[in-house]
This record gives sequence, C-alpha cells and structure tokens, in this order.
Amino acid sequence: MHAPVPIATLFTGPARPLARAGHAPVPSGIAKAPQAQPVFLSACGFEGDEQGDRVYHGGPEKAVHHYAAEHYGLWRARWPDSLVAPAPGAFGENVSTLGMGEDNVHIGDIYRVGAALLQVSQGRQPCWRLNRRIGRADAALQMQQSGATGWYYRVLEPGLVARGDRFELLERPCPDWPLARLIQALFPADAAAPGLANEWRLAAALGPLSANWRGAFARRLASGAIEDWSRRLAEP
Repeated sequence: MHAPVPIATLFTGPARPLARAGHAPVPSGIAKAPQAQPVFLSACGFEGDEQGDRVYHGGPEKAVHHYAAEHYGLWRARWPDSLVAPAPGAFGENVSTLGMGEDNVHIGDIYRVGAALLQVSQGRQPCWRLNRRIGRADAALQMQQSGATGWYYRVLEPGLVARGDRFELLERPCPDWPLARLIQALFPADAAAPGLANEWRLAAALGPLSANWRGAFARRLASGAIEDWSRRLAEP
C-alpha cells in the first residue's frame, strides 16, 4: 500500500466544442481548467464539470477521472508534436498525483480525500475524442495498449475536495486486483493467451467493479470473443 498522496492538480470544466479540420465540432469536456479553490464533489462529479456525451462519459461510476503524473513523460516522448502538451489536464482528467498508478491502485480501493469518500470503480477506455485533442489518429489506441489509461471513482460520500488534499487509503477489498491486471484482462496483448478466459471469469465476479466492465467480461465468457473496439477508438 502507498502512503497518503496529495492531489497535485485538480481540474474541472464545461463541455466545449472540440474541433478538427474538415470535421464538424463535437461537444466534449476533455479540456478542463485548473482549480485553486475547493470544489464540491457530488455522486455525479465535480461541480462545474461536464461531459459532452453522457452516454459514454461521466455518471456515477465515472464521477472522477484520476491520472498518474508519472505517465506524462511517456506521452511527451511519444507525441512530441501533440496539439496539447502532455501535461496535467491534457487528457480530461480531474485529478493528477505522483505516487499512485495502475500498479499500486486496486479495483474497489476506498479513499478519503478532502471531505469526500471515493471508491475505484473501473479503468478508462480511451476514445477517439482523445485523438482530436492530441492531433493523432492513433492516440486512443496507443493509450489503451500502454495500460497507462488512468481510472475512475464512484463517490460514496460527497464533499469538498481541493488541490493538496491527500488520498488516504481506508480499505482494499480486492488485494489481488491492481488496475494493471484488470486493464491487461480487458485489453490483452494476445487474445489467445493461456488463462485469459479465467481472468475474465474472475474479473466478472469482482463486486466493486462497475457493472459495465463486469458485463463486458461476462459477455466475453459467453461468446469466447473480444468485442469490436473500432467505433470507440477511430473517429467516425
């Protein structure tokens, strides 16, 4: 387990048009602004924070997006010509920290941060809006393949949260399931890897995991196949 980790940056913002040359703008909340003052966090997210597509973004199971600051260097090296510098706030995250990552944060972890109580609900499934934001047609795919996706929380207790507040781990109900393992099960490098179906079976039974992800694993068990990701990753 990690020691309490402070929020290095806190971001919120309204949905705005996300443009790309030759394409119609789409509404998106991926461009957020840093907040220096405490912000109220409800079950549906931070006050003043919006999503452009509420079907696939936001909601109680994805109320807060957390991204590890350790990953920005990876993207600066890979995407030196990015339209937006890979730095805190670049990927639509609400909070960024040093010291928490997919390898030491587990599904179902419960944290006290500020006056709020949060639980890790799922990883991020990057979509083509990230491609527009970065200016690369393969940005979402690269992030998915890297495993450096970030993760989401559900809000168990609402309250004020501010930059500098610390994530204090209170409970770890799934000690065998760091997010890195879960993300690898969802986005396997080898769809025919031995033991992958068993990973899906185990993941589908994880109580703290969002219903959406549990359902995805259950459908794979039933069909024996991985769903088509092209609509999410490639701009229509």
